Amino acid sequence: QVQLVESGGGLVQAGGSLRLSCAASGHSFSFSYLGMGWFRQAPGKEREFVADHGWHGRTRYADSVKGRFTISRDNAENKVYLQINSLNPEDTAVYYCAARMSNLGTLPTVSDYTYWGQGTQVTVSS
Repeated sequence: QVQLVESGGGLVQAGGSLRLSCAASGHSFSFSYLGMGWFRQAPGKEREFVADHGWHGRTRYADSVKGRFTISRDNAENKVYLQINSLNPEDTAVYYCAARMSNLGTLPTVSDYTYWGQGTQVTVSS
């Protein structure tokens, strides 16, 4: 079982930046074997893929965040991060950290991930 805890959300003005963190625990194997992803869910909308960092180092991003969001991980600390720059009100959502043990298809989906955190709220004011 893997527990994921997100932090770093908050209220920020448009154009600002945030760095989200996700700490993993409870796994009996190396954190480096997990693929780690970030999703977000805005009110009244479905949860959508944001970014993924595979165990092999490959990163993937949703088209809507490319160039503004950066995913990174620290395997020694069992953490994954999401640097969010140039925030706009459309980025307002609950951001979720997720872990997977399988390969991704062409388009990452919720069903690709086994473990989920509780989420951290990001609110962007205009």
